[in-house]
Amino acid sequence: MIVTRFAPSPTGYLHLGHAFAAIMAHHTARRNGGRFLLRIEDIDANRCRPEFERAIYGDLAWLGLQWDEPVLRQSERFDAYRAALACLDSQGLLYPCFCTRSAIAAEIARSVEAPHGPEGPVYPGTCRSLSEAERNARITAEPYAIRLDATKAAERTGALRFGECGAGPHGERGTITANPAMFGDIVLARKDAPASYHLAVVLDDAYQRVSLVTRGNDLFAATHVQRLLQALLALPASRYAHHRLILDSNGRKFSKRNRAVTLRVLREGGTTPEQIRSQLGLTE
Repeated sequence: MIVTRFAPSPTGYLHLGHAFAAIMAHHTARRNGGRFLLRIEDIDANRCRPEFERAIYGDLAWLGLQWDEPVLRQSERFDAYRAALACLDSQGLLYPCFCTRSAIAAEIARSVEAPHGPEGPVYPGTCRSLSEAERNARITAEPYAIRLDATKAAERTGALRFGECGAGPHGERGTITANPAMFGDIVLARKDAPASYHLAVVLDDAYQRVSLVTRGNDLFAATHVQRLLQALLALPASRYAHHRLILDSNGRKFSKRNRAVTLRVLREGGTTPEQIRSQLGLTE
């Protein structure tokens, strides 16, 4: 059975880009007799708001989308994230990083050929070689991030692949060879945050038994590192179906800051769900 999901963060009102992603996931599941799940990614307590979560339910219902219960909320999953970090740590794959963003930028600036990844310059590994004594001395006194030693991780898993049945940003389709090294030593958690997006999403997809991840092409590269985490944590490998992005008149992704394209404002202005689908180029 195909299981898809829509996983918004309640940090603002849904916009046209969200509507497209939700409708794609919903229709893919329903056309194939599968399940469509809703996940509220409310891990960032400082930015998430109850009124935005309520609006998510209202907007999806207005679009005519029905999700299978229960709704999963990341704020109820912190123990699972900690357990996964402990598992990775027991394999010797994690280390604390005390570098500030400015220190990382300065280190990269001093490098003649700093490698770049999908999210910008790759972290140079400054804290990777700190001694255990220095780590222990600093960890109680300084802010820090928990990073994955990408080289060790790749050596442990060997070659990895994932299935792409959508169309990636460059037309990728079929069996894709994963290249998680492009991200370098990614952050998996911080002193004040239990999990990064990459860690939380693979754990939650496995927990919800999501078999097909439908999402925008802007997250295609993230699949490479998420496939690595699936292998390290012995989680099932989902299939993926990346789709086109909905862009504004300037060719940019829609933003929650742009109230004019939020579903809330469009609905209040008299726009119908049918008009939304037409505008997005979607048909039943």
